[in-house]
Amino acid sequence: MRVEPTLPPAALAAIRAPFDGLGASLADVPLVQPLNLILDLAGEGLRSRLFVVQAEGGAEACLRPDFTAPVARSHIESGAAAGLYFYQGKAFRAAPEHTGRSEEFLQLGLERFDPPGPASALADVEVAALAWRAACAGGRDDLTLWLGDAALFAAFVESLDLAPILAARLIRIAKRPRLIQAELTRAGQGATEAPGGGQLADLLADLPGEGAAALLREVWSLAGVAPVGGRGPAEIAERLVAKADARRTPALTEAQAAAVAGFRAVEGPPAAALSQIRALAGPASSALDAAIAAWDERLSRLAKLGVPEAALRFAPGVGQAFDYYDGLTFEVRSQALGADRPVAAGGRYDGLLARLGGSSQARAVGCMVRPWRAYGQGEV
Repeated sequence: MRVEPTLPPAALAAIRAPFDGLGASLADVPLVQPLNLILDLAGEGLRSRLFVVQAEGGAEACLRPDFTAPVARSHIESGAAAGLYFYQGKAFRAAPEHTGRSEEFLQLGLERFDPPGPASALADVEVAALAWRAACAGGRDDLTLWLGDAALFAAFVESLDLAPILAARLIRIAKRPRLIQAELTRAGQGATEAPGGGQLADLLADLPGEGAAALLREVWSLAGVAPVGGRGPAEIAERLVAKADARRTPALTEAQAAAVAGFRAVEGPPAAALSQIRALAGPASSALDAAIAAWDERLSRLAKLGVPEAALRFAPGVGQAFDYYDGLTFEVRSQALGADRPVAAGGRYDGLLARLGGSSQARAVGCMVRPWRAYGQGEV
């Protein structure tokens, strides 16, 4: 395992300085986290990046890969309506497919929780600007702030005026590139006739959001059984839903597929990128127009917070490695390190609180910074 070098104290203090004076409580979360909870919240795509260990009682667990979900759970348990938490500690990631370099690294960041209301509307932009300042404090001069939006694809799909079952499937698989590509590949073929899936798959496919995984957990609890092979309810539900979808979902037309492919390829300065998305939209664009107008306000606020316009880039899918992001997402990238090693990252994740048992109306946003990557003399 690769352990990051210790940062010079002065450099670490400079990177941490933007977080000081915010009045945040110091969060301390367990080093060992329940494996199935992390996979249900962050997505099965993270499984290969986790260090799996045996917890007490023989249950599978993992070394802490991130702080967001544990801090959110701790906040909910506190019963507070609002909270601001700073953290600093080690996190762990295995190399993809257990090849290359596994990591033990220092991570610091902020998680902010608000009740609904005007004060929370631009919290995501404020946190993104905070992460930008912290990343810049490390001394690099090759940084850009990449912005994305996990909710924008749903508004874009709505603009295409698709059959409801097809629109729902596209939104459900938005963060699954291979499944989206499969939909683009079968464009123009009409409804599929693939057999299989069964009544359970059909039932799960009709449930909104995380309802499919929640139903499987409830059934297992009532039956007194547990999954085997390391697969959690989210992965099993996803496979069953995919079977149902493949059997009964109509296909995109070639024009619709071209629009979806064009949306996924959008990348560039924010104003130009958002104009591209407007041009690709279908006839039912009211929700998309509102979403883009909200981005105009965010960009204006970022400028007031001191983020240079020249440093901004926009691509809708930025920063969505974790399934729980459901709004603005961002990454601070270094040209020297590349897109796969962001210096900082974060975004909005309102829905995660409800999935953990909190209020469905609460608002949540956070960021993390990798100090060694931010350090001007750090890894290249």
